[in-house]
Amino acid sequence: MTDPVLAPPLFTIRRLNPEEAAASIDALAEVLIDCVEGGASVSFMLPLPRAKAMAFWRGVADSVGRSERVLLVTEDAGGAIVGTAQLITDMPENQPHRGEVAKMLVHRKVRRQGMAQRLLAAVEDAARASGKTVLVLDTATGGDAERLYQRAGWTRAGTVPDYALMPDGMLCGTTFFYKHP
Repeated sequence: MTDPVLAPPLFTIRRLNPEEAAASIDALAEVLIDCVEGGASVSFMLPLPRAKAMAFWRGVADSVGRSERVLLVTEDAGGAIVGTAQLITDMPENQPHRGEVAKMLVHRKVRRQGMAQRLLAAVEDAARASGKTVLVLDTATGGDAERLYQRAGWTRAGTVPDYALMPDGMLCGTTFFYKHP
């Protein structure tokens, strides 16, 4: 009897070092632009110029280089970046135990395959490895991400109506979550 051949994973998640973060700016900008064009309320408005998206990711890469955040990416079988999430670890002096999850993004072409759930678990692992015992995040109220966080065991702390704008300019509420990883 022969052993079955296991298929390679469709996606891999890995942490980028500062050099890799800087080298991935273009690919990360593509994911961000796709998510904003798809209606994600992630701090940017339509249209999102590529230069603005790249400037954002240059700042993130610089922050990774200063050890202020962890940058995770999801890559497809060909090595293309199709998802990302951040753990902000640089907190005020009285909150060294806290981290913040930011910009968890999955390209629309690969959604509904469990990637966001795996990214979230990887962020929680990174938080534990960084000694963070409380995580917080916020998300647009009523969206798929809100349901994802609830399924993953995050606690809903509350909602602020009309907190932000959707990329098209419409107001949206924001729901805040926390978790002890």
